Amino acid sequence: MNRRTATPVAGAPSGSSAAITKRTRALLACGVVAGPLFLAVALLQALTRDGFDLGRHPLSLLSLGELGWIQIANFVVAGLLSVAFAVGLRRVLHPGRGGTWGPLLVGAYGVGLIGGGVFIADPGAGFPPGAPAGAPEQLSWHGILHDAAHVLAFLALIAACFVLARRFAGLGQRGWATYCVATGVALLGLMAWPDRDTVLVQLAVAIVLGWVWLSVLAARLLRGLPDGAATPAAAQ
Repeated sequence: MNRRTATPVAGAPSGSSAAITKRTRALLACGVVAGPLFLAVALLQALTRDGFDLGRHPLSLLSLGELGWIQIANFVVAGLLSVAFAVGLRRVLHPGRGGTWGPLLVGAYGVGLIGGGVFIADPGAGFPPGAPAGAPEQLSWHGILHDAAHVLAFLALIAACFVLARRFAGLGQRGWATYCVATGVALLGLMAWPDRDTVLVQLAVAIVLGWVWLSVLAARLLRGLPDGAATPAAAQ
C-alpha cells in the first residue's frame, strides 16, 4: 500500500513557530493598548468624579472614595499589561543590545504601576470631598509606598528610553533613537523641574508622554514582527 507523504513547503513556519509568533504578537499588543486604556479611564473619571480638579489633584487621588476601585483597577491592569509587554519585548530583542535591560526596565515600570494601585495615596487638597484642604500632615505607610512606586515607575521608564535609544542607534535607526532620547530627557526634565505651582501639569504631561512612547514602541515592534517565527531580527 502506497502512502503519500506530505512535503513541507520551503520557508513556511512550523506549527510551534507560528504559535510562538502569535503569543509574541499578543504580548506586544498589550503594550499598544495599555496607555490608551489607562489614559481614557483616568480622563473619564477626572471629568466625572465629584470634586476632582485636574488642575489641583493628581490622578492618584482618584483611587480614593466610593469609586476609587476604578482607578485602583486602572493602575493594576495597566501595570499587568506593561509587564506582559515587557515579556514580549524580551522575546523580540533578546539576545542583542538592550535585549536584557530594556525589558527589565519596562517590567519594572509595570510593577511600579501595580504598586501604585495596591498602595493607595493619602487624601488631600480637598479630595475626596471632606478631605483636608492642604497636603496631609503625615503620610501613611501605604501613602509612602504609593509615592515610592510612582518614583520607581517613572525612573524605570526614563532608563528604558535611553537603553532602547542605544539599541536603535546601533541599528542605524536615528529617528527612533532620537525619539527615545527626547522622551527620556523630557520625562527627566518634567520630574526634576522645581516649580511647585505647575507640578501637577508637569506630572500630567509626563504621564501622557510616557504612555505615548510605550504604545508607539509596542506598535513599531508589532509591525516589524514577521508572520513566521519570532526572532530578534524582528526589531531590526
